Amino acid sequence: MRPVIFVLSFIAVMGLGFWAYREHYQTRDALRELTGLQNEIADLREALALQRAEWAYLNRPDRLRELSALNFDRLGLLPLEAAQFGEIATVSSPPPDLPADLGAPGIDNPVSVSGEIAPESEAP
Repeated sequence: MRPVIFVLSFIAVMGLGFWAYREHYQTRDALRELTGLQNEIADLREALALQRAEWAYLNRPDRLRELSALNFDRLGLLPLEAAQFGEIATVSSPPPDLPADLGAPGIDNPVSVSGEIAPESEAP
């Protein structure tokens, strides 16, 4: 009986060793992939910071003012003035409320939810 236990123990140890070997290499691969992803994220963040800086540089007010002056004839741009905006009198008002006699529930025409139930003959 002892040799059988020794053989089974040896097989179990070999199986566990093989499992640990596979797990070790899978973990190394996962860590390598994680490092690659972190490097890619860092590169993308650096590129995004560079693009934000370039966007801020290109949208400087003095640069845009100079470009609009250079392309005035082609674009027909004019400076903003208060007269270019609409007046409050030209804005349409919302539609009037429904009359209360239509029976629409609201603050002025509350609906009662308590009371007795009407017999079927009186139900609408």
